[in-house]
Amino acid sequence: MEYSPTIGLEIHAELKTNTKLFCNSKNDSNEKKPNVNICPVCMGHPGTLPVLNRQAIKNVLTIGFALGSDLADFTEFDRKNYFYPDIPKGYQISQYKFPLVSGGKLNGIVITRIHLEEDTARSVHSSDDSHSLIDFNRAGVPLMELVTEPMIKDAKQAVSFARELQLLIRYLGIGDANMEKGEMRVEANVSISSDDLYGTKVEVKNLNSFKAVERAIQYEIQRQTELVRKGGRVVQETRGWDENKQSTYTQRIKEESHDYRYFPDPDLLKLKVSEIFSFIQKTKELHDINRDITKLPEMPWEKRYRYKKDFGIKDEDIEVLIQNMKLNSLFNDVALILKNDRNLVFLATNYITSDIVGLMGGEHSTGGMIDNISPENLADLMKMFSKGEVSSRGVKNILLSMFKTGDSPKEIAQKAGLFQKSDEIELKALVDKIITGNEKAVQEYQKGKESALQFLIGEGMKESKGSANPKVLHDLFKAILS
Repeated sequence: MEYSPTIGLEIHAELKTNTKLFCNSKNDSNEKKPNVNICPVCMGHPGTLPVLNRQAIKNVLTIGFALGSDLADFTEFDRKNYFYPDIPKGYQISQYKFPLVSGGKLNGIVITRIHLEEDTARSVHSSDDSHSLIDFNRAGVPLMELVTEPMIKDAKQAVSFARELQLLIRYLGIGDANMEKGEMRVEANVSISSDDLYGTKVEVKNLNSFKAVERAIQYEIQRQTELVRKGGRVVQETRGWDENKQSTYTQRIKEESHDYRYFPDPDLLKLKVSEIFSFIQKTKELHDINRDITKLPEMPWEKRYRYKKDFGIKDEDIEVLIQNMKLNSLFNDVALILKNDRNLVFLATNYITSDIVGLMGGEHSTGGMIDNISPENLADLMKMFSKGEVSSRGVKNILLSMFKTGDSPKEIAQKAGLFQKSDEIELKALVDKIITGNEKAVQEYQKGKESALQFLIGEGMKESKGSANPKVLHDLFKAILS
């Protein structure tokens, strides 16, 4: 009997705000010292009262608008009651019946809801499991939770959705969503069934990388399938992911929503979102939030379509540009300077997605940085190459120097003698030298081996440090050796 998986995702992402969700403690994911960004409110001291962060609401509404979701006018916050050491109050302030955002789609997957809640503290466990420590810096940080409909069919589709959400969060500027820093966490609800009915759902936690998401879902599908085929029964539970063993393990029996005893938080007012916007506008504390939300940047899917349509860029190169914000910014600025000239922009794309990406991969060893390559300089370099002023080898050498120093391509070419030489008299002396020093290759070419000619031209380019015009070299070698 065949079993089909059904997967739903719950994704938490920390939001970019100056302060936490209900207090004025700093929201700083880069803080290394434990328990410094805390106060009586986020530590849950008796008698303290929460005050809602408006920017956090705006961030959630912004992503809802980008996804084509329904934005709530009425909303309220609830207490989700459970005990865990990283919950200082003994409950978490979240949203239950009235989330800020409902519906919408991303990558063809329907969104159930997006709501706002406070993050928990961070538990740090000792290597020998003898004790645990709690860092409350994260407690109270604004957290967006997105829940999908259970319509994802395999692990790769789940990862694709999570990656696209991470990208969207970054493009909107509402968060950084770095999984390695815990700023975005994925939980997968996995079930299998042999018919159209849903099977028993198992929630898998502790997925802190896209690789872990894919492997955990694949493992869980296989585990459940083997269990059922042997006559066993899948139990509704929460399981963790063990990175070392590459397997899931039981954490606890899965709770139902009534186990959390949700009820409206009595310390927070019920909110009518339109009235918040109206108040902000009247007090002139901020621009009209309605206008801010609808003024979205170009979305990743819109960029994919435009890059393909306007410049004919390959799909894999488009993804390189879109996934890296610095590269994407460099590309768009260069395209603007080049006045969207299709050929020049396509040429720039090839160098960005190959040579510059390669240089970025070795930033520490080369002593350079991507910020050293300005859009103006890169555009000038592409123009120099298209005019035949420098060779393709010269472009690579100039890019390396630009990456290290930030100098202009013309300065570098002048100092290093990389301006392409086309003078036949000057290059003939170089050709004669290469012929004298490579008798074997000369003989092979004269016997009909065309690759030997390419070798000789390569030696000429190497000897001239990329400054010789390869076409002139080609013609000279052929004329002399014929």
